[in-house]
Amino acid sequence: MRALTTGLVSVALVLLALHAPVSAQQPAVPAGAKESVPLLQLAPPSPHESYLPFPALGPVELDEANNGIGVAQEIARKRQVQGRVLWIDAVANLERINSAEKVKALVERIASVGFNTIVLDVKPIVGETLYPSKHAKRLARWNQATLPSDFDPVAAMAEACQAAKIGLFASMNTFSEGHRGMSRGPAYERTDWQTVVCEAQLCVVDPKSGVRLLINPQPNTRAEALDELTVYTRTDVLAPTDDATVVLLDASRKVISVTSGAAFTLAGLSPPSGGAILVGEGQAGAFLRRIASVGQMLQLQTATRFVPILQSRIPGVPVWVNPHHPEVQQRLLEMITELLTRYPLDGVVFDDRLRYAAINADFSESTRQAFEEWMGRAMTWPDDVLRCHVSFPGMAVRWIPGPHMDAWLVWRALHLRNWLARAAATARTARPTATVGAYVGSWYGDYPALGANWAADDFQAGFRFLTDTFRPTGFAGLLDWIAPGCYYGMPTIADAIQRGYSPGATVEAAGQLANRAANSQAWVYAGIALEKYDRNPDGLARALQAAAASTQGVMVFDLSHRIDQFWPVFRKAFAKPAQAPHAVPGLLAEVRRLQAERKAAGVVDPPVIIQNGLSGTGL
Repeated sequence: MRALTTGLVSVALVLLALHAPVSAQQPAVPAGAKESVPLLQLAPPSPHESYLPFPALGPVELDEANNGIGVAQEIARKRQVQGRVLWIDAVANLERINSAEKVKALVERIASVGFNTIVLDVKPIVGETLYPSKHAKRLARWNQATLPSDFDPVAAMAEACQAAKIGLFASMNTFSEGHRGMSRGPAYERTDWQTVVCEAQLCVVDPKSGVRLLINPQPNTRAEALDELTVYTRTDVLAPTDDATVVLLDASRKVISVTSGAAFTLAGLSPPSGGAILVGEGQAGAFLRRIASVGQMLQLQTATRFVPILQSRIPGVPVWVNPHHPEVQQRLLEMITELLTRYPLDGVVFDDRLRYAAINADFSESTRQAFEEWMGRAMTWPDDVLRCHVSFPGMAVRWIPGPHMDAWLVWRALHLRNWLARAAATARTARPTATVGAYVGSWYGDYPALGANWAADDFQAGFRFLTDTFRPTGFAGLLDWIAPGCYYGMPTIADAIQRGYSPGATVEAAGQLANRAANSQAWVYAGIALEKYDRNPDGLARALQAAAASTQGVMVFDLSHRIDQFWPVFRKAFAKPAQAPHAVPGLLAEVRRLQAERKAAGVVDPPVIIQNGLSGTGL
């Protein structure tokens, strides 16, 4: 309709020009005179040659103009190599890998449909290991599934993979050492390992004494502790005890009434527009009675505190540990050596826990000291980095950058980059042929807050944080391959446009951005979440096409996601065998050399198209 409207407007403008008075028109060019205004002449654009990774899966409309960019894409397609990776989560699949017979049958099945690489999660979020380690407790049970004490699934998997001629990588959840849902893991015992979180909470202030009392950060939810207040904007969920103190406020925080819970209930009061109700029980109620006076303004203030992750409000299952803690770092390096010297693995993969818990972690005292040393000056902590505003009565938390926020982002990314450099060197020392990979969330815009700059150190794109100082922290060049979690239920950009969805929230667009971010410094295999295509094999087929067209392969997550319905799709897609790019000796070095030559010659790839993905995708 927009194109039709534009056309009608253009026709109308032409008709108006034709009927305009002669005096309003431009003077005619005399016959035989040359046109004095140079006019641009362009030939119609040539269509891009189509590329379909899996012809057997049928045709699909793909954005080849942006899929085929980069030396890595050119070489992978020319050599007909393709990553075909299947991820096996440890705890979700424990029942499927707890005997040699099961492992052998599973690997044979995976290899028979054409996968060329398996990633086995040997150190899951909980911080325990599938194998007997000197540095971690062995995972013996998860829910109802058990692992026999005399069985090593990593050894069995390695033997089966060698027999089936399929690659095997060990995955490690790097900076997670506990599972909050199961209340277990080494971080529960080593509380000093836990990352320290900077948290902000609104409080009511006694103007006379300066004493502060915290307000429960969850509005309309009764505080569990008697030393916290609760704010309500809805009376339908308000049920104060008879002896509670109830303060009614208007939109300006002026006190309208102070009553007991029993009196408030009898009066049937409700807050005016923009107002709120504060309720305190026990000592919180006594505090309210002491400081709240009708007609007076209630004083609110944001309080900052530093708490271990298990006492914080950061959501999620992992018990994050401090990436700066020397024992945490050394333990992981020793586990890398342990794995690669004990088992015939192709390499190691660092899962998405190769990062900080959030923008407001780690704020431990040791981290403050290290940051101040790097900055060469003392800090007002945490305000020089970030401060927080909590709205009232909605209790929404908003982090506001401090004067040294940019330096904080760079320093955190630099630290993780340097640890990864040590880890990669450790892996290649333990096994010179080892390759190193990483799984990351696919929306690159999330990562400044998380401290992991997984792009190449020369990546150029229109992200505000991607400054000349932040850019060199990119660690793609330290890796052999990256699997971004392009976990969308919409396969292609064309699918999204046809259905009225954001093109950025597609497997194809996410793969494009990851491929451009890696900038031919590491292979990229776009990750697909099987749960997004449950009972939709045709959708999975399209997602496979999008992933392998926009990157150099595909990573499928996870074996536990009702995969049996999809074996026929994989068999059809992978009917023609292909070697994984990372498994070809010297191929990545060739790609990097060609990329460097092009860069030196001034050959520039087209600008990066940033189609916003969904924050949190793949995290």
